[in-house]
Amino acid sequence: MTERPHYMAEAPDIAASGPFAPSSDLVSELLTSMRLRGVRYRRVHAGPRFGLTFHAKPGRAYFHFLAVGSAVLRTEDGTVHKLSAGSAVFIPHGESHQLLSDSDVPARDINSFDAAPLGDAVCDVHACPSTDSNPSAVFFNGYMEFDLGGMQGISRLMPDVMLVNAEGERYPGLMPILASMRREVCTARVGFAGVLARLAEVAAAMIVRGWIECGCDDTSGLIAALRDPRLAHAILALHQQPGHHWTVAELAERSNVSRSVFADRFQATIGTPPLRYATELRMLLAGQWLAQDTLTVESVAQRLGYTSQASFSRAFKRVTGHSPGASRDRRALDRGDEEAEPPDPVGCA
Repeated sequence: MTERPHYMAEAPDIAASGPFAPSSDLVSELLTSMRLRGVRYRRVHAGPRFGLTFHAKPGRAYFHFLAVGSAVLRTEDGTVHKLSAGSAVFIPHGESHQLLSDSDVPARDINSFDAAPLGDAVCDVHACPSTDSNPSAVFFNGYMEFDLGGMQGISRLMPDVMLVNAEGERYPGLMPILASMRREVCTARVGFAGVLARLAEVAAAMIVRGWIECGCDDTSGLIAALRDPRLAHAILALHQQPGHHWTVAELAERSNVSRSVFADRFQATIGTPPLRYATELRMLLAGQWLAQDTLTVESVAQRLGYTSQASFSRAFKRVTGHSPGASRDRRALDRGDEEAEPPDPVGCA
């Protein structure tokens, strides 16, 4: 078992607004396209000794907020993070992990506990209750659909665990949200379950924003491009107008450099040629739009500037490996896949 540094959400440094800071326009574009929607939430009451396992949810993200007590977060590789009342955790890749009262407590699958519905997609769980009428720990957790739109590639650069310090010194703007969550968790006023769900989505979005504004902890690939004024304008144009079939010359003009300089720099920084990036961006957006039942394949093709559904379908299959119709079917199956993991026979101490 090891302990290692983790990402701490920090307020952006005003001094970082120079040429090496991510473009503010691109950050706004990213946040505008970001989608965070809770799939299932739980308010959990636990006794002095508890151990809960949360199985992997590929393509989704976990969020935890500890309102009362203390806990240990242990990731799949054995890394340990200590949590105190007021701590919030965002796990963007949906990896398997455990919440424990102590590192030596056996863990049990969270899905194996009885749950009482509190509202839409929110339930109440009494995990490892003690004889004391007041629980030793109370937390609100759940998993979410997490989508960064056309900039989904950034999510792959995120750390496994994004932890906000309960003291709030590094990200004071988030503290009022977490304080509101704590009041809702503990007072259980009328309609608190729905309020908590919305606050959790806002808190998770603010954690992501803080990570982006602080430079994303990475200097390569798309992140480096966001910091490069010679590339940022072109990338912003691609994301704002995905239906325009850009040429390298047009993108170079946006960047105020020659065509050859732009193409070479884009390839070196992003790792793919500009027009291939543009095509992959269109198909990524197409996959997201196809997941919306109100949009037909034909309307998605038109949005992305294709003159025919057939030409769009060929491009989509070339990039993704499957047809637009198959993509829609797969998304529908993913949304409906809410089966519980097999219960862990190990109980609470």
